[in-house]
Order: sequence, then C-alpha cells, then structure tokens
Amino acid sequence: MLLLLFAGVLPTEAVDTVFVKEARVPVLIEREDNVLFYVRIDASGGELMDEVRLRFGDEVPMREIKAVKLYYGGTEARQDYGKGRFAPVDYISAFAPGRTLKANPSYSVLQSEERNVRKEVVLRSGQKLFPGRNFFWISLRMKPRTSLLTKVSVRIEGIRVDGREADVRLVSPERIVHRMGVGVRHAGDDGVAAYRIPGLVTTEKGTLLGVYDVRHNGAADLQEHIDVGLSRSTDGGKSWEKMRIPLALGENEGLPSAQNGVGDPAILVDEKTNTVWIVAAWTHGMGNQRAWGTSRQGMSKQATAQLLAVKSEDDGKTWSGPINLTEQVKLPEWFFLLQGPGRGITMENGMLVFPIQFIDERRVPHAGIMYSEDRGQTWRLHRPARENTTEAQVVELEPGVLMLNMRDNRGGSRAVAVTEDMGLSWREHVSSRKALQDPVCMASLIRVAAEDNVLGRDLLIFSNPNTTNERKNITIKVSLDGGETWLPEHQLLLDEGYGWGYSCLTMIDRETVGILYESSVANMTFQAVKLKDIVR
Repeated sequence: MLLLLFAGVLPTEAVDTVFVKEARVPVLIEREDNVLFYVRIDASGGELMDEVRLRFGDEVPMREIKAVKLYYGGTEARQDYGKGRFAPVDYISAFAPGRTLKANPSYSVLQSEERNVRKEVVLRSGQKLFPGRNFFWISLRMKPRTSLLTKVSVRIEGIRVDGREADVRLVSPERIVHRMGVGVRHAGDDGVAAYRIPGLVTTEKGTLLGVYDVRHNGAADLQEHIDVGLSRSTDGGKSWEKMRIPLALGENEGLPSAQNGVGDPAILVDEKTNTVWIVAAWTHGMGNQRAWGTSRQGMSKQATAQLLAVKSEDDGKTWSGPINLTEQVKLPEWFFLLQGPGRGITMENGMLVFPIQFIDERRVPHAGIMYSEDRGQTWRLHRPARENTTEAQVVELEPGVLMLNMRDNRGGSRAVAVTEDMGLSWREHVSSRKALQDPVCMASLIRVAAEDNVLGRDLLIFSNPNTTNERKNITIKVSLDGGETWLPEHQLLLDEGYGWGYSCLTMIDRETVGILYESSVANMTFQAVKLKDIVR
C-alpha cells in the first residue's frame, strides 16, 4: 500500500497515488538525456514500480526521436519532505564541466530504454520501492538531424505500482509543448569551466554571431582569466562552427592572464557596411578581485577598466586587433565604464549605438548609450538615462527616438526611458517600473519593423527571467504597441529551470526569432521560435 506524505493533501487521498510533474525546459538535440517527466511515489516499503505508459501526440515526428528511458532516482531525505520536491538532485548538470550531456549514473539507475519509439510506449521497471518518498524520471533523446522547430507533446497514460493502476496526479500544466534547443557552449567545452554573458546578432548575409565570456577557471566575473568567445552559424542555428576568440589579452606587461581578463561583450552589426563590432571591458592588475568594486577613478589601465573594441569585415570570420575607446567616452572621475552587455543597433540614419553603464564619482551606477556618427571611428556619450541602473539594451522606436530598457537595482521590474536627442535628455517611459517584472538581471530587447516580419506589425520583442526575485522562467514576450503593454497572450515560457538568466535575441528570418541564453540545461543555449507561436 502507498502512503502519501505530501504537504497540504490529506493522507486518506494517498492510496496508490503518484504525483507527476512535466518538465518545461529545452530539449537539447545533442544530449543523450533530457527530462520529460518527474515522478514521485510515497511507499511504505516492499512495493514494486511496474511500468509507465506514455502516449505521444499525433503531430510528433516520431522518426526524430532516438530513445525514451525510465530512470530511478532514489529517495528523499525525511527532513525535506515538506519542500514538495520532485528530484533530490539535478539528474543532468548544466554547470559541472564534462557532465552536461547525459544522466549522471551516481544519481540515477536506468530501468528501461525504448529505441523503437512509437506513439504508445511502455517503460517497464520492477524497481523495489524504498520505504518513504521515491523518485523516477523519464528521459527523451532526439536524433542528431532533428529540426530546431520540432515540437514534442506527450502524456502519461498510466502507471502501475504493485500490480495495480495508480492514481496519477499531474501537478504541472496540461498540454505542455517541448521545444528543441542546441547547447552552443557547455561547461567543460574546450577545457573551459564556464561560459557566460550572451550577445547575438544576425549579419546582413544571414549569419548568426553569438558572443560570450570564456571563463576559464570558474563562473566568477572579472577580474579573472576571461576571454571573449564567438560562435558562428550559417544555417539558422542548427549547427555552429568551432569557437573563435576575437578578443583576449593573455599575459600583459608581465601580469598573468587571470589579471588581464576581458569580458561582458556586446556585439553590433553595421547594417550599412556589414562591419561587425564587439566591445568589451578589459581589467588589468586588480589582484583577482571583482572589477565592479576594484576599478578606480582615472583613465589608465593600471587604475580603471578599459573599454576595448574589435571589428570584423568578413562576416565574423576574422577580427581586428583591439582598439581602446576609453579616452573617447569615459570621464576621469568615474570608477568604471563598460558596455551593455548584449547587443547594439544601427539607427535608420546610420548611427551606431551601444548601451553602456558606468559607476560615477559617488559610486552610483547609471545606464546610458554611446554612439558613433562615422562608422565606428569615434564614439561619444551624453547624459545617462537614470541612476541606480546597470545592464541595458537599446532599440529605435521610430526615426531618431531611442528606448533604453534597464536593469534596475531597486528590484522587481525594469526601468525604461526614451531619448529623442541621443541622450542629451531623457524621459521616463509609461511602462517603466510597471510592465516588465525582473529579478535584477540582464535582459534583451529588439525592435522588428512591420515590413521585416511575417505578422506585418511593428514589434518589440523582450526576453528575461519572468519573475521578481529568482533567475528562472526564461520567457519571450512581444509588445504590439511600442512597449506600453506586454499582454499574457503574447508570451512564451522557454525554460522554467534555474540558471544565470542572461539572454539575447535576434531575428533569424521574417518568421523566426532566435535566442541565445544562459539556460538551466547548458551555459549557452540557442533556440529558434516562430513568431506565430508567441503572438497567438
């Protein structure tokens, strides 16, 4: 007999009850295991898990599924029963180098595997249940040639425990759609501990360029051994070329590479020339402490972070040497100036614009913009949009009118401001601190003109962790009214799991938006989503 010890449910409801949670995280095509369902059973001991029966949706392309598996995840600590968890650990890590592609055998015991996958699947077990709370999970593996646009729907038809049909209680929403993704960078790839801080653009030739921090020793921010990495895709994100390093300082003036890190990149495509720019912050000799608090007033590299740029004139294949922009845009009394991160834009009049952030002489952070009127030869900035803000993204709402969407240290929501004179003056937007909740994190914002998308509407597209205090629930949202409102019916949850939460958007084609983000399943995850799946 099954004994339920679930907070908030009466024990009389517990006989032969199994609780099931369907995962809402990306299915990575290259992974051997992806979590579909979590299963939790409370047992008095001696019972057996017999089988789990699945049924895939009629629209699912079964030829793209390589395997479905059932795993036993062991039991739960008694003191953790009240937490209502569905797993004692992460069965597949997104953060442990070299352990991100399949189930960790230390945490899971394979019960059965079906490789000839049909619409109806029976996964048999025979596992003897431990007295107390028991965990199982169901894994999905896709074939290498699976389309990024493939969707998988599946439901649990039934579960048998100790020879009887169990009462299956689904605690997640019904009709979840599982979407594909690609782990562009996993922890441990190329011997690197972690990859962070995504930027993403589409060149005039249709090439996707993704940039990020290559954090060799761990996930810590500057100052550390960090280079700027780049991944390039010419097929809409299905495959990615070998990583390039467009910006790295290595050992400089005798100091080790961990005291010459460069990172937090932002990337921009000059739409008039197809020149691609990357800007990033270089920190020199800060003793491996966090640059945000260690960078000092002044202009020299010995005192303060340096703003460096590199450019590519061959669609992101090769890159120039670093160009130091610090003297052009930083004031000596400021402690720190750096870019977005994420991406910049080309305005209709040809001006190039990057979002920036700086710490002023009072040690108060601000967000703003810097711009170039001469194809990136010189840069300047004016006033910040507001204080106590940091990472921002910029779009051109209409000719000459820029919107800056900012991470706000007050917490809970995004700050938004508008300028009509390149930052000489700013006004608060009607949506500021109201429309977009945020857990104090970097976010992404792009504008897509009506003539450039299949919906035929002017769009603002936004992504971030859609919470007020946790970095989870990565969501894409679309506004049809210039950012004044972001309606629930125009939103799509991609990843409910916990991660670092940074993201960057770009249009792949007229129908499809791409997102590169720090997900719960890989350091750098790429997904492609049809606009009509978001605006319903």
